[in-house]
Amino acid sequence: MRFRIFIFVVSVLLSFSSMAVADELTTEIQKTYDSIKTFRADFTQTLTNAASKEQDIRSGKITFKQPSLLRWESVKPEPELLIVGESIVWDYFPEDKLALKYRTQQLFNSKTMIKFISGQAKLEEDFVVENQGEDNGLIKLKLLPLEPETGMVLAFAWIDPEKKMMRKVLVVDFYGNGNEVSMSNIEIDPNVDNAQFQFIPPEGVDVEDNTQN
Repeated sequence: MRFRIFIFVVSVLLSFSSMAVADELTTEIQKTYDSIKTFRADFTQTLTNAASKEQDIRSGKITFKQPSLLRWESVKPEPELLIVGESIVWDYFPEDKLALKYRTQQLFNSKTMIKFISGQAKLEEDFVVENQGEDNGLIKLKLLPLEPETGMVLAFAWIDPEKKMMRKVLVVDFYGNGNEVSMSNIEIDPNVDNAQFQFIPPEGVDVEDNTQN
């Protein structure tokens, strides 16, 4: 469940590269992301359990390359490496010596998810977008999915008004659990080799192959 909720957050992150909403701000954001080929940033992810109010906080680095290549590397509290390639997704847990393998299409099996990850998402087709104004120096957008799914019934995005880039996203699932990702130290168009989005399991690592499911 945690992995699938995380995928929704990544999808919202990637969706901004193609969003088109009839609003001056979102039009400027679209232009910004259309011009970006790669970006790299530090992230902090906060998972909040609605029932217990307990929080799980993780941090690391995210690297993205058009059209939908992603390297998500958690450093704290324990290492985890998620790589979204063109056709294969790897989720690697070094301390457990375990690597999970999926087909990209297999994970993004909903209509909205496929559109997000392929860079074809149009927020005006999938969400009701509400500009909620300034929030701690950022512009807050409320995203109500037209077809809610268990993993996402509500989302919020916070936009840097100067750079016209997203700095934080919060996804709320059907049970009220929150998954928030904030980004800092954003690098625009760094040199990113495609090898960063490839993975070969180290010797001695157990591979759980889910590509045939």
